[in-house]
Amino acid sequence: MISDMQVQVGSVFGLENHGLAPSGAVHWNLTPPELYKAALARSEGRIAHLGGFAAVTQPHTGRSPNDKFTVREPSTEAEIDWGKVNVPLSQEDFGTLKADVIDYLNGRDLFVRDAQAGADPDYSINVRVVSENAWHSLFAHNMFLRPDVAQLGSMVPDFTVLHAPELKADPGRHGTRSATAVVVSFAERLVLIAGTRYAGEIKKSIFSVLNHLLPARGVLPMHCSANIGPDGDTALFFGLSGTGKTTLSADAERGLIGDDEHGWSDAGVFNFEGGCYAKVIRLSPEGEPEIYRATRMFGTILENVVMDPRTGEIDYDDGSITENTRASYPIDFVPNAVIPGIGGHPDNVVFLTADAFGVLPPLSKLTPEQAMYHFLSGYTAKVAGTERGVTEPVATFSACFGAPFLPRSPVVYARMLGEKLQQHGSRVWLVNTGWTGGGYGVGSRMKLAHTRTMVRAALAGKLDDVDTMADPVFGLQIPVSVAGVPSEVLVPRNTWSDSGEYDAMATKLAGMFRDNFGRFAGDVSDAVRGAGPA
Repeated sequence: MISDMQVQVGSVFGLENHGLAPSGAVHWNLTPPELYKAALARSEGRIAHLGGFAAVTQPHTGRSPNDKFTVREPSTEAEIDWGKVNVPLSQEDFGTLKADVIDYLNGRDLFVRDAQAGADPDYSINVRVVSENAWHSLFAHNMFLRPDVAQLGSMVPDFTVLHAPELKADPGRHGTRSATAVVVSFAERLVLIAGTRYAGEIKKSIFSVLNHLLPARGVLPMHCSANIGPDGDTALFFGLSGTGKTTLSADAERGLIGDDEHGWSDAGVFNFEGGCYAKVIRLSPEGEPEIYRATRMFGTILENVVMDPRTGEIDYDDGSITENTRASYPIDFVPNAVIPGIGGHPDNVVFLTADAFGVLPPLSKLTPEQAMYHFLSGYTAKVAGTERGVTEPVATFSACFGAPFLPRSPVVYARMLGEKLQQHGSRVWLVNTGWTGGGYGVGSRMKLAHTRTMVRAALAGKLDDVDTMADPVFGLQIPVSVAGVPSEVLVPRNTWSDSGEYDAMATKLAGMFRDNFGRFAGDVSDAVRGAGPA
């Protein structure tokens, strides 16, 4: 299947340490060309025009949040925020699932990837991904940090992912909800993934791990992208999938630190990853040139895109498989990537929301109290295809703009953010990349060109002295003018054909904010509680 001429870089920490004794071939830390060859020989996907590797993950074309579990055990039980996000799995059920995953993998050829997560060496962890698929090993190569060959032989994993996408879990035997399972055991430093080929589960599981480990070390883990300007000013972009984190941080005028997951330590900001996992539905060279260029390179994985079977051309406008089409590529495929992915303390922090109601302004400046309120609220819309069963945007509140990945209480992360904002004097902005002129189905999506212009002006300090007006319902400070953006766009009420309908929708959304924030009311100050809508 793979040439005998390949040079494999194994490890002194063998698979027997994970209980594995595979009967098939074991391929250690293969290069992208070798992984291409293996994946094609195994019919795992196809080569797209200009060299990307296209794979389809149906029926799972997004994360499976209802199939995510954390093992309940004494050492971390008191630290986990148990509930709908962190669903417990017993040690007994985990042990049974682990034994079945190991038994399954022992009967397959295996692809082992040793990597790291965390660009700051003071806080990085070693990660090992063991998969039955070559293309998933390529995904791990793209998305995690890639150690030098000289480092690989002596690396000992801090956390290991045993990835068995073709193995179906048994709810009766394993205590799961379905045939899919993504399970984290902090005691065993192990992740088990079964029953889903969607590659995003691999990286998100390690993100959840870091979200638990780093706060104890004084580092705030964040679901955000980050970039840095020519003068060294760092900016963060918080938001759930589809709100524009990747798009807005991939700016030719600024260096890209990373597009999804970062830590904020006493030294500054650092990327957790070594790659980007960009949504590519309706991607165009005009709107997102850096991402478009990266998708057309050898080594990029194109996940669930529609491809012409004869020419290999990708139709980025075709969402017939899913709206959640993705591209995974090493961050150095972006021309202005910052290597290593480290920046200073952020001068600006941007909260991104895709407001499905068309109520929030496209840009507003937040007070420190409003920043805390909106960080804990995490209002946005679930974008079609990002999660299974979501076929159109649905209004949601996701604490810290990343609730699905937070093992600890959201208040822990919010307090850390508040302390860091105060310590470093970061400006905070709320940006609506969602709808204007009406809600979803009536209005239109905010123009990307307008959003880029507003964000660039904010990051450059051009709006610091601009007059503002207060939104009468949400109290947000809206700039009255931004060069290059029509003034009527800045005030959402002015974009609706019926101002009375806008007022009714704004009142409805304000009520949703208040209802949601009630769960945090006892954990925040009066000033933060009062920073929400009237």
